[in-house]
Amino acid sequence: MLGLGIIGWIIIGGLAGWLASKIMKTDAQQGILLNIVVGVIGGFIGGFLLKLFGVDVEGGGLWFSFFTCLGGAVVLLFLVGLVTGRGRALR
Repeated sequence: MLGLGIIGWIIIGGLAGWLASKIMKTDAQQGILLNIVVGVIGGFIGGFLLKLFGVDVEGGGLWFSFFTCLGGAVVLLFLVGLVTGRGRALR
C-alpha cells in the first residue's frame, strides 16, 4: 500500500472509509474528511492484522489494498463504537 502515493491513499482511504461507515451505520456522523482518515488508519490496522497472520501485504495490488483498508476501517469503527458506548455489536 505504501507504493500508491498520497493521492492513492486519499482516494482508496476515502472510498474504504465511506463504505465502512455505511456498513457500520455511522455515515450520518462522518463527513468526507473523517471517511478519508478512517480509511487510511484502517489501512494501517488492516495491514498490521494481515501481517500478524503471515499475509504478504506489500505486493497485493489495488483491490487488495482497498479491501485491507475496508476491513481495517470496519474494525476501527467497531472499536470506536465500543469505546464511546455507541457500539451496535452488543445490542
